[in-house]
Amino acid sequence: MADVEQFAPELRVREWIGADGKQLDTPITLSDLGLGPKILFAFQHWCRGCHLHGFPTLQRLHADLAKRGVGFAVIQTVFEGEQENTFEKLRTNQLKYGLPVPFGHDPLMEGARLPTFMEDYRTRGTPWFSVIDAGGTVVFSDFHLDADKLVAHLDRD
Repeated sequence: MADVEQFAPELRVREWIGADGKQLDTPITLSDLGLGPKILFAFQHWCRGCHLHGFPTLQRLHADLAKRGVGFAVIQTVFEGEQENTFEKLRTNQLKYGLPVPFGHDPLMEGARLPTFMEDYRTRGTPWFSVIDAGGTVVFSDFHLDADKLVAHLDRD
């Protein structure tokens, strides 16, 4: 895994639905995702690459790693297309891909240049994967994640 060497910032995404699709009263924190490694996936509903590559990769990772204590969260980073990339699309995608994990909605805040997740995790678009090790360090952050390599890497740990 590529070393990013950034301590994982706490999530500032305010709007979430839980694994059951219900809107949450309080935001998700990294500790809510468990004590082990975490995989954060950023998407936009209208992003073709998210549907062709990102979500299928996430499904594979979730199927192999959730039972091993890896925590997952999906975040819609709305840096454009706010009419299409709405809060309601969270549940649509959660059901479409059968992912029983929290989904967050991260629109631009008043006066901000980027959504909070993009700013804090230095992402450059979607689909984007950020992998955090059990010690809280971001060990991968990029568009393309090789699911087989990540699973093999976590098998060694």
